[in-house]
Amino acid sequence: MAVICNKDREVIEAQAAIAAGEHNQPEIIRLVEKAAKGNLKAFGDLYSIFLDRIYRYVFYHIRDKMTAEDITEEVFIKAWKAIGSCRGKEKTFSSWLYRIAHNQLVNTLRSCHRITSLDLEKSADTADPKQEIELGIEYQEVLKLINLLPENQKQVIILKFIEGLDNEEISRITHKSEGAIRVTQMRALATLREKLSEEG
Repeated sequence: MAVICNKDREVIEAQAAIAAGEHNQPEIIRLVEKAAKGNLKAFGDLYSIFLDRIYRYVFYHIRDKMTAEDITEEVFIKAWKAIGSCRGKEKTFSSWLYRIAHNQLVNTLRSCHRITSLDLEKSADTADPKQEIELGIEYQEVLKLINLLPENQKQVIILKFIEGLDNEEISRITHKSEGAIRVTQMRALATLREKLSEEG
């Protein structure tokens, strides 16, 4: 029977908390505080906890394994160099890390001349878009359709429905208002429904 040491148990518990959507739980905060003081082991634990999520987020945008790996590596290098700036009640580590990933994606897409403007119009609140994503088709087909969305819509759909973040956290990552996030979700879901009806 394998013995799990306390440090491994801490990482496993933190990973379970992240999977459950507990983004502000004390273990992550403790690891961030230690990493901000130069503790490489604490940052390594954060890396272990968030690696798959950041890679998945990047890959869904890029759809190229090697490029996604390179961008993910760069995200964590930048995070390590700037970990001391990840403080304050307004920010969570995951929001901060996703923001670095977002910026790295924008830079990569811009250099590939694939960037779409991320400007959004502000609008009134709409019905809960989560109820509207009953697409009833295979997962891979959904990913293909999501990949056809404009960059700003794709990002919001990935963060909301694949990564499971709420609008407040998406707002912190994208620097857009929660109203703008809701409008983007509504537009993206309308586009997906239209594409599905064309294919169906």
